[in-house]
Amino acid sequence: MDKNRVYVFDTTLRDGEQVPGCQLTTVEKIEVAKELEALGVDVIEAGFPISSPGDFQSVVEISKAVSEPVICALTRANTMDIDAAAEALRFAKRKRIHTGIGSSDMHIKYKFNSTREDILKRAVDAVKYARKFVDDIEFYAEDAGRADNEYLARMIEAVIAAGATVVNIPDTNGYCLPDQYGAKIKYLMDHVSNIDKAIISVHCHNDLGLATANTIAGVMNGARQVECTINGIGERAGNTSLEEVAMILKTHHALGYHTGINSKQIYGISNLVSTMMRMPVQPNKAVVGRNAFAHSSGIHQDGVLKHRENYEILNPEDVGLATNSIILTARSGRHALKHHLQRLDYKLDKINLDEVYQRFLIMADQKKEISDADLQQLMGDGDAKNYDDDQAIKVTLLQVVCGDPLRPMATVKLKINGTEKEASAAGNGPVNATINAIHEIIKDDIDLDEFSIQAMHGGSEDVSKVNMRVKHNGQSYYGFGYSTDIVSASVNAYVDALNKIY
Repeated sequence: MDKNRVYVFDTTLRDGEQVPGCQLTTVEKIEVAKELEALGVDVIEAGFPISSPGDFQSVVEISKAVSEPVICALTRANTMDIDAAAEALRFAKRKRIHTGIGSSDMHIKYKFNSTREDILKRAVDAVKYARKFVDDIEFYAEDAGRADNEYLARMIEAVIAAGATVVNIPDTNGYCLPDQYGAKIKYLMDHVSNIDKAIISVHCHNDLGLATANTIAGVMNGARQVECTINGIGERAGNTSLEEVAMILKTHHALGYHTGINSKQIYGISNLVSTMMRMPVQPNKAVVGRNAFAHSSGIHQDGVLKHRENYEILNPEDVGLATNSIILTARSGRHALKHHLQRLDYKLDKINLDEVYQRFLIMADQKKEISDADLQQLMGDGDAKNYDDDQAIKVTLLQVVCGDPLRPMATVKLKINGTEKEASAAGNGPVNATINAIHEIIKDDIDLDEFSIQAMHGGSEDVSKVNMRVKHNGQSYYGFGYSTDIVSASVNAYVDALNKIY
């Protein structure tokens, strides 16, 4: 076995789905599972079969739909749970039962009202029983982060002897500091006599913002399986973020560790999970956030344009993005302005860049972000005179009909460079219907990659802020819209993005 190979165990469909409001249908879970397979994860924890008929059926159907990764089902340390998991996994090509019990004195006393010896026996019995159904058994020692190391080592040694092939050392409450958690894994490596018969797995929560750091500390001290979720979703503050761990190990290649993750699939599956689970990714989220490769500071823009690695340790193409974003704002410098003017085919040898830059700063002080249309006006381009309110495309009519049981319908009239065009379309909601109507007019291949709505203050009369990212010809464009009407704000954001394209 490759001693530097780190196996990736994804629990987006089990632990990630425990977030309130993020539940998926079986069909949606299958779609995510197939994308996880394409991403290259080694294990998919498909659900907790005993918990509900829906979860049971999801494990069954995912087992049928996915062939490469191991399909894992969670149980508690009792026979009913294990029976349900074994039955749900009957179609899986490669199957694993994930059983376990609490290991900290806190859980032993206050959760189970039991003793260390009784819990140890229940752990061993569960593993032995699970081995009657499958050969691949993972044991989790819940709340291991707060467990006594000597007792934890006894438990891990006993369950490996009983047949566990993977032992999971969860920091269930996100309590540990990285050095503490790393030391705990090293203690097990040094004090469990049969530890070479199993893989140590790390499952860290983010209650103190340390999940990724603790996971890496675990790997550096002997763990060879990492348990993660896409976008770091999960109970309370979330789980270890898969994309962060994968890119840390890829970026710090001198450590010698490697995974089977195809990093170019990361951005796509991040968007899929965010959309399906209705859980927007925060803009400053590492690796996949909207601002992860966006630069607005003049010093940073200048450095990136001279040599990308001055301010980017990750290549955006490595995670599935076409390029970074040089955003023109009042903080942008001459180099960034020059970059965008060259992109728009202005002949710089015929331009007084210093004079243009001074006019640019005046405009940038008045607007949060400078678009291509703004630059055309700044340069006195004749075509810019055709813009209404600085926009090549402007909404002159928006009419939406929706409700229950009515099917949402939208009629949109756009003025494009002075010419009005109108179209109507249906959709699965008022925003979708409106965008479909716009597509009827634009007739271009445009994909909506990100869509988020934020209330500015609170209350039913609040102003909504909508952020959108669209993709056209491999390039991403951002649009922003504001309105007390969510549909109008969404249309404004979409048209803002279109204006940046055209």
